[in-house]
Parts: sequence; C-alpha cells; structure tokens
Amino acid sequence: MVPPRRKIVVLLIGNHSAGKSSFINWYIEEHVQKTGVAIETKGFTIVTSGKKRDSLLGNATLHIFPHFKPLSQFKGVMDFLTTEVCSSKQKKFSLVSFVDTPGLVDGDLNYPFDVQGAIQWLGSTADLIFVFFDPVGQALCKRTLNTVEALSDKHAEKMRFFLSKADEAGNDADRQKVMMQIDRNPVKFENQIHEATKDIEQTINHTIQITLDTLEKDSENIVELLDKHLKADQEAREYNRRVNRKVYFLGALAFLIPALFISPYIFPVKSAEDVGFGFLKGLNLNLLFSKADNNGKEERSFLSACLVIFVISIILVLFARLSYDHRATLTNHQRKYYVDLRNYVQGVIKKKNQLYREYLEQSIDNCDI
Repeated sequence: MVPPRRKIVVLLIGNHSAGKSSFINWYIEEHVQKTGVAIETKGFTIVTSGKKRDSLLGNATLHIFPHFKPLSQFKGVMDFLTTEVCSSKQKKFSLVSFVDTPGLVDGDLNYPFDVQGAIQWLGSTADLIFVFFDPVGQALCKRTLNTVEALSDKHAEKMRFFLSKADEAGNDADRQKVMMQIDRNPVKFENQIHEATKDIEQTINHTIQITLDTLEKDSENIVELLDKHLKADQEAREYNRRVNRKVYFLGALAFLIPALFISPYIFPVKSAEDVGFGFLKGLNLNLLFSKADNNGKEERSFLSACLVIFVISIILVLFARLSYDHRATLTNHQRKYYVDLRNYVQGVIKKKNQLYREYLEQSIDNCDI
C-alpha cells in the first residue's frame, strides 16, 4: 500500500546559490528559506502550507509525510531532514510541497549522508523536478551534472531546467558557455519565472485527474478481490455441507448395522424376514436365528457375525473420518465485514464519478459533460 498524498511534490536541485531557496520564497511570497552566496541549505527542507508558521524535525516530518519514510534508510539523512510550515495562501501553495535540497558543490566538501542517492530517490517520488543553474558557477559542478544525468535517464518527463540570475550571465559568449555545459536548453534570457507556476498548476490538474482515475481502478480491484473471497467462502461452505452429509451418512450406517444385528436379541422374532432383515440372510447371518445344534455352531456363528459387523463398522467410521475434509471459511462476522466493505467501496466509485463531474464543470459546459 502506498501512503496517500494530498499535495504534489516539487523537488528543487542545483548548485549552491543557484536560486532554489529564492524561488520558494518568491512563490509563497514569504521569507522562509535562507538565501545567500554561502551554502545555506545543508539538508533537505520540505516547505509546505499549514495553519501557522512552524518548524518540524525529522521524525515529525515523516509523521505528516509518510510517503517519505523510505528516505530514513539513507544513513544520516534524518538528522538533516526538516519541514518548514507556512501559512501562505499565495498561488497554489496549499496544493504544493517544495523539497529544497542541499546546494551541490565539488571539491573537498563531504556531505554527512549520500546526497546523490537521496536526491535520486526523491526524484522518483516527486511530481516535478526543477533544476537550477547559475551563470556564476557556469554549471561546472560535476556532482550536479551527474545527479541531473541520473535523474534524466529515468524521469526526464518531470524535469524542468532554469537558468537563474540570467541578467548576470554576461555577454552572449558567457551564456553560450553555460548552455554548452548542460544537456538541456535553459529558458530564454527573458524572465520566465511565471512559466514555472504554470507547470505547477498543470501538474496539479493532471494529478487530480490521475488520482480520480486511480481511485476508480483501485476501488474496482478491491471490489473484485472482495467478490473473489466471498465467492470462495460460499463454495467452501457448500463443500463443507456436502462433506457433512457424507460423514453423517457413514456414521449413521456404522451405527445402524450393529443396531440391526443386535435388535433381534433385544426384541426376539421368529425369523429375520419377519422384521425385514432379509439382507442378513445374504450375509449368511441367518444362522444366528437358527436352533442350536449339538456341536455349538450357533455360538461360533454368533461370534463370527459380531466380528464381521465390528469390522464393517470400523471401516465405515474410518471412511467417515477420512471424508471429514473441511475447508476454511470466514466467520459470520468476517463475512459481514467483507460485504459491508464491498458496499462501501462501491459507494466510493459512485462518489468518484460525482467528483469527476464537479471537476469537469469548472472548465466545460454542462451540456458537453
């Protein structure tokens, strides 16, 4: 099961001082992230909307973002994972969570965790990946290029490339150097920062559609799975009833044969035929009702008959025991729970259709829906 997400995730990566934190501050129109030439962001910071301004540490972050829990598998990351909660209502911030990453640099700087591995994992979960380059560093950071290349191989459709501080890029020759050192064309020289907001809004709209489609598909899969379990339970119940009838029949037969054998001695009769016990004669047990002779044949016949009846009864009991092959079934409480759950999920599918209609009504005339 995948933990639910209420917002899209935008991952920001790039060199240090490339404008990642500044972009977040610009989007939410509040100064939440520190900005400057130095490496200000030393860990992963999630900037999200909330009721009031607050800062959360690693464990609290995973509590409100359970889909980021696998990030804790990277040794050392939890000590550098924070969340900044902001009450800003600007743009679509209530539907977006920004993930600000450490500025990537080369040289002797050692990160206290696997920064490239963590960024690549975040890239697999993010809905958008914004890559910032700045003309001052001329995109020369090898660590940045390696990370971007790895992300581009798997998530190229999510990636957007921006050249920040384009007004400081110098002449055309300097800008050409920057463009030659990255594998995608950056945005034009004119400030197009508002294009980023359009990408975010478009991703939100697409995510809504994908979420509703996924809701319907998952709900149908759940209903199908519940129906499968209920059908299997019904078949198991019917099978058990057939087994019970067979066991009861064999058990009754194992009891009835000795009873029929003993009954003439309990209720004396002239002959077996008088009480409908003709089958005993077929088993040569009619000797039991004959007169005794001088050689004591009646006693031997009686003992032999008892042995035969005993063996037959034992065989019938064994057959009954071997036939007792019950299949596992749901309890009445479990079956009721499955039925109620199926009815609830079917109601969710109907609710999804209503939500889809309400979403489409925002942009399409009712007559076209």
